[in-house]
Amino acid sequence: MRHDHLITSKQLSRADIETVLDRAAEIADDPAAAADRHTNALLGLLFFEPSTRTKMSFETAMKRLGGNVVDMGSVESSSVKKGETLADTVRVIEGYADALVLRHPKQGAAAMASEFVDVPLLNAGDGAGHHPTQTMLDLYTIRENAGLDDLTIGIMGDLKYGRTVHSLAYALTNFDTRQHFISPESLQLPREVVYDLHQQDDTQIREHEALESVLSSLDVLYVTRIQRERFPDENEYQKVAGEYQIDLETLEEASDDLTIMHPLPRVDEIAPEIDETEHAAYFEQAHNGVPVRMALLDLLLSGGEADE
Repeated sequence: MRHDHLITSKQLSRADIETVLDRAAEIADDPAAAADRHTNALLGLLFFEPSTRTKMSFETAMKRLGGNVVDMGSVESSSVKKGETLADTVRVIEGYADALVLRHPKQGAAAMASEFVDVPLLNAGDGAGHHPTQTMLDLYTIRENAGLDDLTIGIMGDLKYGRTVHSLAYALTNFDTRQHFISPESLQLPREVVYDLHQQDDTQIREHEALESVLSSLDVLYVTRIQRERFPDENEYQKVAGEYQIDLETLEEASDDLTIMHPLPRVDEIAPEIDETEHAAYFEQAHNGVPVRMALLDLLLSGGEADE
């Protein structure tokens, strides 16, 4: 994987993705082998939005590689409250760290910030834009459970504002997949994303309002939360809140081999009773964030080479 920054999954080829996933599999099989690869390296964390899994898994990944982290902390306790621009913030913290991880509420923020730094910058989510490191762990989980070719995947929930959805949809065009997008009409995939997907050779995509119409054909069902914080109007959120939920009864028509995923956190879209079934892969998915982000950091800090 030969990139200075990871901003969007659109920049990645199949070879790039497979390099990361293969490296992650090696690390998952033998975590100790990667323990001292980046001793004394420092990762700068700049999170302008709340995060649990992404932030903690990046911190864990860096420490398991032998390095450490420096954390900007909350926006309220930083110079951002004094009016400092994002460009100035990243230029300052670049001087303290060997790589940066940025989460920001504004779409396009990571791409802009990357123009001001020379160390690798990883986009940990930019508003309703992209979340490419989440996509990598999603692809790793899919590959482990269902394979990435000859795959039928349903992606359900908030497709308009869901950055994990946008990143995953683009990345899946590198593989032999059939993508079914299930959502209320008001939360359909943005038209520009649909247009982009249709421009890819052999890409098969369909849009639906009902899960039942496609459930029995799915190998993977990727469920997302209706993101209240992304809605400009609370009334619009209330119209769709709780509209797309799955429980054991929902899954009566599903394949026995169906894998259910979710980027988390969930609210009420997946009933807790599903946690104990063989369908549930969302906690495994969250745990996969550590080896996958270890692989990404290893490759970026090594200049794209898995072996020094």
